[in-house]
Amino acid sequence: MWKNFKLNKFLLLIPLTSLMFCFNSPKNDDEKMQTIMVSVKNTLSYLHYSPKPINDAYSKDVYKHYFELVDPAKRYFLQSDMDEFGKHETKLDDYISQGDLIFYKLTIDRLYQRVDEIDKITQDIFSKPINLQEEESLTLEPKLKKVPANKQEQYNEWRKYIKYNILQEVESMNSKEEAQKEKKDSVQKYKLKDTIKYQPLTQDQKIKKATNEVKDLVKDTFTRFKKRKKMDWFTVYMNAYTEVFDPHTNYYSPKDKEDFDTQFTGKVIGIGAIIQEKKGNLYLGALTIGAPAWKSKQLSEGDKILKVKSKPKDDAVNVVGMLSDEAVRLIRGEKGTPVTLTVQKKDGTTKDVTMIREEVAIEDTFARSIVVNSPNGKKYGFINLPSFNADFENAKGRNASDDIKNEIIKLKEQNIEGIVLDLRNNGGGSLTEVGDIMGLFMDAGPYVQVKDGNGKIQTLKNKNETPIWTGPLVIMQNELSASASEILAGVMQDYGRAMIIGSPQSFGKGTVQTFVDLNRFLNTEDDFGSLKLTIQKFYRITGESTQRKGIVSDIQMKDFFTYAEVGERYDDYALAWDKIPGTKFQKLNYFNIQALEKASADRMAKNNNYQLLLESAQWREKLDKEENITLNVNKFNELMKQRKAQIEKFKALSKFENGLKFTMFPGEIEREKKDEAFKKKSEMWIKNLKKDPYLQEAMNIVSDMGTKS
Repeated sequence: MWKNFKLNKFLLLIPLTSLMFCFNSPKNDDEKMQTIMVSVKNTLSYLHYSPKPINDAYSKDVYKHYFELVDPAKRYFLQSDMDEFGKHETKLDDYISQGDLIFYKLTIDRLYQRVDEIDKITQDIFSKPINLQEEESLTLEPKLKKVPANKQEQYNEWRKYIKYNILQEVESMNSKEEAQKEKKDSVQKYKLKDTIKYQPLTQDQKIKKATNEVKDLVKDTFTRFKKRKKMDWFTVYMNAYTEVFDPHTNYYSPKDKEDFDTQFTGKVIGIGAIIQEKKGNLYLGALTIGAPAWKSKQLSEGDKILKVKSKPKDDAVNVVGMLSDEAVRLIRGEKGTPVTLTVQKKDGTTKDVTMIREEVAIEDTFARSIVVNSPNGKKYGFINLPSFNADFENAKGRNASDDIKNEIIKLKEQNIEGIVLDLRNNGGGSLTEVGDIMGLFMDAGPYVQVKDGNGKIQTLKNKNETPIWTGPLVIMQNELSASASEILAGVMQDYGRAMIIGSPQSFGKGTVQTFVDLNRFLNTEDDFGSLKLTIQKFYRITGESTQRKGIVSDIQMKDFFTYAEVGERYDDYALAWDKIPGTKFQKLNYFNIQALEKASADRMAKNNNYQLLLESAQWREKLDKEENITLNVNKFNELMKQRKAQIEKFKALSKFENGLKFTMFPGEIEREKKDEAFKKKSEMWIKNLKKDPYLQEAMNIVSDMGTKS
């Protein structure tokens, strides 16, 4: 969670000269990085909610975390490298204070050196016969792996890694073959028209094909790596420093901040096309209906992008071999300005296409609702909220609370009798949107307490006295529901306004972040990026923090994440849970939690699909924790057969349908006639809703709650 936080008053308490470092614009990248390092250190020390002492203990944590980010699988650096790097383990605190780049340059230069060497190593591996009959295994768990002692060990590690990928590719071919055979057998059994292509390959043919595909994949990986600028690794280096303070304090380069803003506001200024990278070339992916690329009628999915002319007076830039994110930044720009793409069509012809950039909404970030026709003959509303989006820069921009309000109004027009609000996988967003959304469902009252680093506690209140939905309300959550999602679920639970159902507990992110532009401390026009900084912790109106513990569901239903290590409590550097005094609030009596919980528990105990889902989740988690795997092709194939036999038991899950019927709004039905992309998305959305066992139970619960309005 983060918010539009004004630092002016706060900074009056801090001697700004202590945050100053460079009064003149840096002359090169080195000076820029040095400036950023010292600015980040000062900002962390003075403005972070819980600043750490910058000492040798901190340096050791940064050192450890840095290599977890740079070489997590221990495939690139040698033990001799780590011995050399280890001399700096307790000096990283001094380096960030002084803006010293010695360790950063040493490690990144060595990384590029090792990548060049490993590129040659893999080419040598592929130039020789790869023996899949050998009795050897690959260690999968990074914590159990050791850094290669020498180049021979590194060679063997990459050889085994390549073998593992070849075996996985062969297994993928086997699965596709089996699926094709099943389809063909079914067609022939029912004497239907046979158009199924089924041409099984021998194991040797599969291995040869898989080897070539993995060879191309490895080559592309190293090609992309070498294209990455060393300056990009500096962001990784800085995040090793920031994330040891807490996992949500991060350094953002200017381009990373631009990407964050795009996701947060749900809009981008561009042409409305996905850019895809394939074997060193860039291609147009799906075109957004109604956006400039689509309106041009000259561009198609699959066109190869050769050049981009970002401004009328600029020369066109050759983007062949460029990373996709770099090309995207050339294509994006100011609203109303022209951009020209030179593309090669599928017939080999070349064409220049000029478009005017427009604001393109990323609809997947916005709320959406649908009417659910329950088997009991009643209609309910389902609202999915992917994020608590807000556009602080534009008063007319979209935000989550207005979107939810509009969806509720549409649902009420359809005479629904209850609402299910889905916050699963919602990682949060704007804190202020929580209060506004709460006000759509109940009267005014406090919704969160916020404490800053000085211990000052502020209670935020929703001031809306005119809720628009006072009927039954169920909120769905899972382990990936975090931050703002947890504040909304928690306050609705505390008031007794909604039933919270889903995973035993949510993610557990109970901190507030703000963006601090590093430029504000420097006398320069250059962009040094931003620090997303934890400045506050928030607490429920009962006084309990959501940090680490999250929100415990009223009705608990386990899922695939329940058995995995998902959540704040699994992060070594997450801030601790604590409690402050609660604030006064009036508890509501909308429903009987115990009765609803018992009815649900009885249903789920008899729900064979749910019981099978839990068994599948436990089995998959056990697989994920396997530490080693055989690289002998025969033993690997036997292992895969055993797994497939187990998967066969879980096939019923893929065929499950919850029996719910869904009705789209009249306006959306009309839109589908004109917008093919929207139609396809809607079809996929409804298809997934029909397979959702948790939604089935949510509808049972909202039905049990009865009508109250």
